[in-house]
Amino acid sequence: MITMPARKPRRSAAATRRTALLLDRAAIKRDLADETYDVLVIGGGVTGAYAVLDAASRGLRAALVEKDDFASGTSSKSSKMIHGGLRYIEQGNVNLVRHSLLERHRFRRNAPHLVHRLPFLFPILEKEGVFDARLAKGFEGLLWTYDLVGGWRIGKLHQRLTVPEVLAQAPTLRADDLKGGLMYFDARTDDARLVLTLVRTAAALGAKVLNGAAATALLMRGGRASGARVTADGDAFDIRASAVVNATGVWADQVDAMADEHHRPQVRPAKGVHIVVPWEKVRINCTVTVPIPGRARRATCTRWGNSVVLGTTDEDYRGSPDDVHCTRQEMDFLLEGANTAFEGHLTPDDVVGSIGGLRPLVGGKEGATLDMRRDHHIGIGTGGMVTVTGGKLTTSRHMGELVIDKVMTVLGHRAPSRTVRLPLLGGAGYDAEAVAASGGLAAHLGERYGTEARFVGDLIQDDPTLAEPVVAGLPYTRAEVVYAARAELARSVDDVLSRRTRARLFARDASAAAAPAVGALLGQELGLTQDEVDRSVAAYLDSVRHEKTVLLEGAAA
Repeated sequence: MITMPARKPRRSAAATRRTALLLDRAAIKRDLADETYDVLVIGGGVTGAYAVLDAASRGLRAALVEKDDFASGTSSKSSKMIHGGLRYIEQGNVNLVRHSLLERHRFRRNAPHLVHRLPFLFPILEKEGVFDARLAKGFEGLLWTYDLVGGWRIGKLHQRLTVPEVLAQAPTLRADDLKGGLMYFDARTDDARLVLTLVRTAAALGAKVLNGAAATALLMRGGRASGARVTADGDAFDIRASAVVNATGVWADQVDAMADEHHRPQVRPAKGVHIVVPWEKVRINCTVTVPIPGRARRATCTRWGNSVVLGTTDEDYRGSPDDVHCTRQEMDFLLEGANTAFEGHLTPDDVVGSIGGLRPLVGGKEGATLDMRRDHHIGIGTGGMVTVTGGKLTTSRHMGELVIDKVMTVLGHRAPSRTVRLPLLGGAGYDAEAVAASGGLAAHLGERYGTEARFVGDLIQDDPTLAEPVVAGLPYTRAEVVYAARAELARSVDDVLSRRTRARLFARDASAAAAPAVGALLGQELGLTQDEVDRSVAAYLDSVRHEKTVLLEGAAA
């Protein structure tokens, strides 16, 4: 093995930039076509994003391509929890929980603007509960285990609550059979925002990253993967690399088959869905875990600003991975759980947004997906390509580290990972409590951009009209659309409304009404023709209509 003289990560670039990191799509494409890279990562979800960041931080010449948009697959449709996973303790997978809680701590340290502490409440009910009073003592023992293996790092241990304390957190919870509650603490994040920040941090360290760039074939040299043929914006070009990583999640088998025509599928997709209702319909101040009568799966209800997110399901999926939505049956399932637990009555008309995503599970074709372990698998295929599958959002940093360890094996080099303490863009020096206390626009921008919020603020200072909201009822500003085009490689209305902001999830119909205004701003920034703007707006509106059709009319997903 040869030890690389790895350059140290340019922490000033990633942590204390004095000017905004602007990403020029045309220049990135030229560099990808002209240069040769140590490693090419295919797949722009959270695992691929952390892999390219790890590679860049070690001093490798690294590139990443994503066929759609960063986090457009599973990584924008997760439960958004950065957690150890109580269920994994129940399954006996204590090592995964211990490691996940350590990674949760690292996320909160390296990205304090994006990863926030979140209380979880388990009501103790006399009957038809998540668990009744007889089981509460045993469940509290499980919470002690959770605290001891790493939960304590969040700064709070679990608590037993009285009935009044439970109702203070969840005043609409049905109180007839309520005997108290148990509360413990985990964390949450805007998953799409996290992935984008990872990708931008990698770019600040020298990586070349590109969305809308589909790998259509692998380049092979001497029987080994040596890059990929990529199509982006109608242009086809080759990206040459000494090592290739397949981090495409539920699409991993398709990419593996490019290197090995005899490849046997390994991924078992499991579908999970979430729906969103207005906060005033439920009025909770934390995450409440509720029972669904006759079902083994518990549902969670999480406050997110002026909304509540209900989720999730866990079922086998055999449809197209490119067209995954919440169905009427799945929505009714989640509404049933919420209506059983809370007073009032939620109906389909109350659902303002929905998402459906696929977990790329590995390791078994039998049994329920709910019972499958969430461990990751990393291997080197016959063509020398490194493939990573499985895992979960919380452990993505470590997965990225292990992936690049494998890449180093392929390259015959050695260099340590540096991501354990590497702040993400906007994270260094960020004080979450101080920013939250400021309220208003400063708090909104701070929780999205961290210390880089000043660059969005500069846009507003130069043009005060950019402070105007872009989607009715939501805090996103016109300046954020401009910044998305200049600095975040946003190409379309969907990129902005579905992932650069989360307007589609939290206010689907209002986001559709805002599509023409977003399209006009993108057109100005990207130099698009009116026909290109119109097509982008129409594509978004068609996608929203399809989502609503599947959700409300029971059409096939």
